[in-house]
Amino acid sequence: MEDYTVLVVDDDKEIRDVIGIYLKNEGIHVLKAKDGLEAIDQLHASTVHLILLDIMMPHLDGIQTTFRIREQKNIPIIMISAKSEDMDKILGLQVGADDYVTKPFNPLELIARVKSQLRRYVTLGRYEGKKRMINCHGLILEEEEKRVSVNGDPVRLTSTEYRIVALLMRYAGRVFSTHEIYERVWHEDGYNSENTVAVHIRKIREKIEFDPKNPRYLKVVWGIGYKIEK
Repeated sequence: MEDYTVLVVDDDKEIRDVIGIYLKNEGIHVLKAKDGLEAIDQLHASTVHLILLDIMMPHLDGIQTTFRIREQKNIPIIMISAKSEDMDKILGLQVGADDYVTKPFNPLELIARVKSQLRRYVTLGRYEGKKRMINCHGLILEEEEKRVSVNGDPVRLTSTEYRIVALLMRYAGRVFSTHEIYERVWHEDGYNSENTVAVHIRKIREKIEFDPKNPRYLKVVWGIGYKIEK
């Protein structure tokens, strides 16, 4: 993974340095920032493929930083925080984070999550080795270009949102449970995943639907799961 660059953002220098050591041992180039303002400056100056982002920081916290980043970029963001409450996780996902790790964390697990997100990010759209365009009533997925549009208007999705849309569009008409979506997109056990998936579904609807409360594309099948209409 020597071609990848990860930006580590934390106000604790020791944590930045420890994470940096583990990443470098995997051949990953590391950039560091002590707060959100420095992180945004780094993103403007360098090519970054993934961000490890602490929530509680001075000047510009992780939530505000993620919100700003998502206005311009869809690179994977893994949030790191000492907080473990569900609402903190949900807030992070709502503003566009792809994953969430709670301190204290196992460095090897963190690196595994980083490598998994990097693999997904760089291979988005390469489905069965073929260039594909899927059109569901004006909702268009261009897999090789990693693009989604609605009636010709581009839609800016996070990498996780894209993977959910791609999954549902590839199997348009099929209903996926929240557990299935979580397991296929996050590649982890789907136990207790309903809130996480629901947050992403809501954000996707806000981006692709003219009226999110009366969705045309992304439908809920009550008691079963979600689907995108053929």
